[in-house]
Amino acid sequence: MLKIDRIQINLSNQNMYLLDANRQIINEYPISSSVYGIGNQSGSLQTPLGEHIIAEKIGEHASEMEVFIGRQAQGILADLLETAVQLPEDIITSRILWLEGCEPGLNKGGDVDSHQRYIYIHGTSEENKIGSPASHGCIRMKNADVIELFDRVDTGCPVVIEK
Repeated sequence: MLKIDRIQINLSNQNMYLLDANRQIINEYPISSSVYGIGNQSGSLQTPLGEHIIAEKIGEHASEMEVFIGRQAQGILADLLETAVQLPEDIITSRILWLEGCEPGLNKGGDVDSHQRYIYIHGTSEENKIGSPASHGCIRMKNADVIELFDRVDTGCPVVIEK
């Protein structure tokens, strides 16, 4: 399998591209960005733009529909629904790739810090909404896709989010 050198996320077409060292596309996935639009401000629930890196990978051995709350595994979604566990509106499933901004004033530091805003690439319980804006700021992926991505990238991998 080819090494992923960079992840490019295009919000206008709701796609993620995996690029090799020559900036050639080696794979692509549909995604969902924020239903509230594009923006870097804390509390906006918008998807931030700019250069990021994968700062942390969470959920390496979790099941495909494992639910994460506060980055902690809580159990399989179907089991949690059956027992009426209180779940957040934007359910995070399968894997988390926690992003850190690289551009001071745009997505790093102060009220625009992507890491402090908990901006992730993650799985979702609403796969039917993939391909159109639906998240609360993060980049959502189909669960099988985010697991595949998680296994192919390392922390420190560049992630560029553009309009």
